Amino acid sequence: MQADILTSIILPLSLFLIMFGLGLSLKITDFKAILTKPKAIYLGLIGQMLILPFIAFVLAILFKLPPELAVGLMIIALAPGGATSNMFTYLAKGDVSLSVSLTAIVSIITPFTMPVLAILSMNYFMQNSTEFSIPVLKTIMQLLIITIIPIGLGMFIYAKWAVIASKLEVFFKYFSIFFLLLIIVLIVLKNKDNMISFFIQAGLATLALNVSVLAIGYLLAKKAKLAHPQAVSIGYEVGIQNGTLALVVAGTLIGNNEMMIPAVTYSLIMFFSGAGFGWLVKR
Repeated sequence: MQADILTSIILPLSLFLIMFGLGLSLKITDFKAILTKPKAIYLGLIGQMLILPFIAFVLAILFKLPPELAVGLMIIALAPGGATSNMFTYLAKGDVSLSVSLTAIVSIITPFTMPVLAILSMNYFMQNSTEFSIPVLKTIMQLLIITIIPIGLGMFIYAKWAVIASKLEVFFKYFSIFFLLLIIVLIVLKNKDNMISFFIQAGLATLALNVSVLAIGYLLAKKAKLAHPQAVSIGYEVGIQNGTLALVVAGTLIGNNEMMIPAVTYSLIMFFSGAGFGWLVKR
């Protein structure tokens, strides 16, 4: 895969707009879910911040992925949920407020955790390779600029002009999903001669990650005796990650295009697995 205007400009800009759209749906009281639904929030955070990366790490070893693809799989596991997980939660009649709250909380945490854990992943899987590295503080600042700042701007507009924000939020919700699909289509077209190779290399691992964590998130919530809608939300938040952010980190911030492959295959697979999971839990 080759870096170009897509990874240097279009991806970061689209992520900025997607996170702005998320902010348009948030208000300060949404974060009170930590107090009103502490068990569900903490369980969602454990699933997303601890169990998900651990499963990705195990799968990268079991599938014997090449170093760059192993790191790429870890990057997708370190990303927060996004508009897609919120959309699936809504369609599957899950707890949408819990889904949005988890997405927002993890999106605020990940600019600080993602660079550090990505470096640890690179050190483990790539070992002595020094061709690619991440300056931690610079990467944190870049992620803050394209994630936290747009969320804050969206929340500010919602606080000042709620009616306008609600109308814009609907547009940006569909925009984020459409743009992720558009980006994937562009990447697929640009690399059409290699897509079969990409799926051979990373498709099975990303499918295993996606399906396993969807199930684990849901079953974990059920085991904790959470309500069914909350279990659906946690399943999606743990199982459906922000593919655009993973593409930005791998292709733009790190600049290793092979690391983008798991994010591409994952982002394609998650629409089908997410729909299948929704069909199952609605039954």
